[in-house]
Amino acid sequence: MKFQFFYDYECPYCKKGYETLIDLLPDYPEAEIDWRPVEAHPRPEEGNRPYTDLCIQAFYIAEELEADMPAFHKAMFQAVSIERQNVEKGDVLADVLKGIVDKAKLLEILKSGKYASRVDENNTLAYEKNDVWFVPAFRVPEGVSIHGGKNPRLDAKGGVGVSRKELKDFLDATIAYR
Repeated sequence: MKFQFFYDYECPYCKKGYETLIDLLPDYPEAEIDWRPVEAHPRPEEGNRPYTDLCIQAFYIAEELEADMPAFHKAMFQAVSIERQNVEKGDVLADVLKGIVDKAKLLEILKSGKYASRVDENNTLAYEKNDVWFVPAFRVPEGVSIHGGKNPRLDAKGGVGVSRKELKDFLDATIAYR
């Protein structure tokens, strides 16, 4: 059972959705997650929040370097959603990920822009191709037809997020109709 998880490290509802998902996963050993970090508020949107485009790039760098991804997610949500650190600066991001990702390699790959296009790709996949309005959001990937052609989907409600029951129902529906 493969599904996409769209989230932003800046979003407290995504942090809660992530934690609930991790808590539920032992009951779904066949689950395959296609992690899709997105920007809830992409540039050039004005606001008093950190932009998370470098965080998204750091996610792919961490995967490439075979980092401890649960530790990565925990550190990112803590730094961005809770502590509101300025992760728009590579050095700050590298400090957040100290002990998880090699600082020199992280900064080198960030500087190269190797994963910069993934930011726009994920945003497009979420907002234009999957009609995501609020994150966190969960989708069965395009091209996988289950549930009589109508795939299960779960969207956060603005200012509320997703409940444990809603996420469990999504996972149950995804398994039942694969």
